[in-house]
Amino acid sequence: MSKATSRQLNTPKSTLSSPNLALACKAASDLLRLRILRVLKAESFGVLELCQILDLAQSKLSHHLKVLANANLVATRREGNSIFYRRPLLDLDAPLSDFIQALFTNLDNEPLDDQLAARITEIKAERSLLSLEFFSKNAGKFREMQELITENSQYVRNATDLVKLTGLPDNATAIEIGPGEGHYLPLLAERFRQVHAIDNSPAMLAQARQLAADKQLTNINFILGEASEAIQQKITAELVVCLMVLHHVPSPQVIFEQTSQLLNSGGFMLIAELCHHDQSWVKDSCGDLWMGFEPEDLKHWAQTGGLTAVQDLFLGLRNGFQIQLHLFKKVNSIGH
Repeated sequence: MSKATSRQLNTPKSTLSSPNLALACKAASDLLRLRILRVLKAESFGVLELCQILDLAQSKLSHHLKVLANANLVATRREGNSIFYRRPLLDLDAPLSDFIQALFTNLDNEPLDDQLAARITEIKAERSLLSLEFFSKNAGKFREMQELITENSQYVRNATDLVKLTGLPDNATAIEIGPGEGHYLPLLAERFRQVHAIDNSPAMLAQARQLAADKQLTNINFILGEASEAIQQKITAELVVCLMVLHHVPSPQVIFEQTSQLLNSGGFMLIAELCHHDQSWVKDSCGDLWMGFEPEDLKHWAQTGGLTAVQDLFLGLRNGFQIQLHLFKKVNSIGH
């Protein structure tokens, strides 16, 4: 299998010159454009979503987004027929990076307007509802749909090798976020003293429960809800696993923040996920909210959550999809 080649966000490389600095200053001189950048603090949104959040006509919003893009203050990414906007990932050695970082830092120190926050919550709820409705309707045939992209065997062996690499003791605790039908739970239950399985789909969690009952696995605690539910229950672990989950999650970066709170210091996060692709049929056929991710995105979200990259693996599949596996380690006590 060939090593995956990731595609970069559509962020033009800037050069240090008076015109570039002038573009950035001009883009940052408008209050509405500053509101857009504040909304994009830790999220990516489509144009129509931003129109809803900011209560703007699409033509007016598009003008301001173009100004921000020309100044390299936003990056774009295509998701099917939609263009999503986000802040660029900053290269600290790139020209104007200090200026842009200072701008973002000062914006982030400003509290988000209550009305904007409420509308962002609405957008996330709408995304979540789409995902939940899909799994509710298709729980019985989800594996068949998932195998249109990849079979579990194509990444589970590599995931298990990365778990071994952690060197965690047998009496450690593991958490799987989004276990689906529970195909990986037996391996975790055999390897660790205690396993917590967290899923917000009642239909999928019921299948995982049944699998555990059939295999007489007695060390698995099932939690219906988001990872935040485990945080509220003060559950912690040495390993958090997310296998082919993030592309179903309304706000993927939040998973990293929550994982940081769930992990004990020195604990690990294991991710298997699709690389960014252009096969938009997965949105309808497999319930995907996102068409994979750039490795740089996952590493950026992990770093923001206090997680350090340990090991990466990339698997190329014959059908054109590519799978990325990442092992991260929590090296401090952020979130505790």
